[in-house]
Amino acid sequence: MMAATTFTYRARDRSGKVHEGEIEGSSREAVVKALREKGVMPLAVEQKKTGGLKTEINIPGLSGRIKAKEVAVFSRQFATMINAGLSLLRSLSVLEEQTDSSALRKILGEVRRDVERGVGLSTAFEKHPKVFNKLYTSMVKAGEAGGVLDDTLIRLADALEAQVALRSKVKSAMAYPVVVLSMVGLVVIGMMMFVVPIFVDLYAGAGGELPLPTKVLIGASEAFTGFWFIILPGMVGGAIGFRKWINTKAGRNIWDRFKLKMPVFGGVVHKTAISRFSSTLGVLLRTGVPILQAMEIVQDVAGNVVVADAVADVAKSVKDGDSLAVPLESHKVFPPMVVQMIAVGEETGAVDSMLDKVAQFYDQEVNDTVDALTSLLEPLLIAFMGMTVGGILVALYLPMFNLVNVVG
Repeated sequence: MMAATTFTYRARDRSGKVHEGEIEGSSREAVVKALREKGVMPLAVEQKKTGGLKTEINIPGLSGRIKAKEVAVFSRQFATMINAGLSLLRSLSVLEEQTDSSALRKILGEVRRDVERGVGLSTAFEKHPKVFNKLYTSMVKAGEAGGVLDDTLIRLADALEAQVALRSKVKSAMAYPVVVLSMVGLVVIGMMMFVVPIFVDLYAGAGGELPLPTKVLIGASEAFTGFWFIILPGMVGGAIGFRKWINTKAGRNIWDRFKLKMPVFGGVVHKTAISRFSSTLGVLLRTGVPILQAMEIVQDVAGNVVVADAVADVAKSVKDGDSLAVPLESHKVFPPMVVQMIAVGEETGAVDSMLDKVAQFYDQEVNDTVDALTSLLEPLLIAFMGMTVGGILVALYLPMFNLVNVVG
């Protein structure tokens, strides 16, 4: 017979009152079933800690992190429940119970308790800016004010899912060359540390002058094997320092401008930024957010300093009474097609629709460009790997050819 375990629980009765306590059971599922048979809805059931070793490991920088995809899934489910007629509290309770992310479950619990106390949904979301950014809270606030929260949540879910899909596509394209180049680096390091020294010992007793490529390779190997304890930490420190530098204001400015000018990936970065600008501004305007507030939000979530600075400058001109298209034209980061479509949208009173079309166009452009880059980079990187490893092997075997000629 399985020994009973003590569980702590939080459950809601039919009147809406939340109860907390302890209960014994053979498993978490058995406890949930027992609580439901008592006529209460389980909100949280966890095994009671006995003071022994901790079963949960928190890794600094990783634990508690909520991915954009998790927020997008939550938004879609939340929108579906609200659209189906469920109340805010009931929807939040169900989503809190079923989410797999403990960090998101904790935040949803705090949001639900705030709503129970009479706090507005957007205000409750604003307390968690790392999860629900300005775009999210502003759209929810506009939906609450206009009485169209369900439609707003559906639009928000659509926008988040599109952003997640686009970001995933770009990241996968960027990750491929990084992985291949890392593999090349590991192979080269392995050959420098373990293969080249064998040939050094072999050639030491043979005498004669070594070819220049072999000398260079042996010199590099000796430097690496002799000072690896300096070189490897230096490489790691350089990578960490670079990441910290690009998180500074000056570093971010320089890095974002460089990304737009990169020979291979610059076009992808540019098109992604324009797509994000267009889709975000379009969904905000359609939701009913005032244009100046929408421009401020777009500036915050632009993802690129160059685009953010351009949007800030455009917002100043719009505040002074200019149209949206005229100041956009003075910034090279916005292609002429984008400016012209927005100008037509202003003339016809359909700026949001035009922005959606621009976003769809650039989304497709990014997909096509990424597919083309992936197809092009794959053979190029394989050829680079072959040339690198092959070059090392040729440099190692050149003295052998000379020895054969001498013997002959």
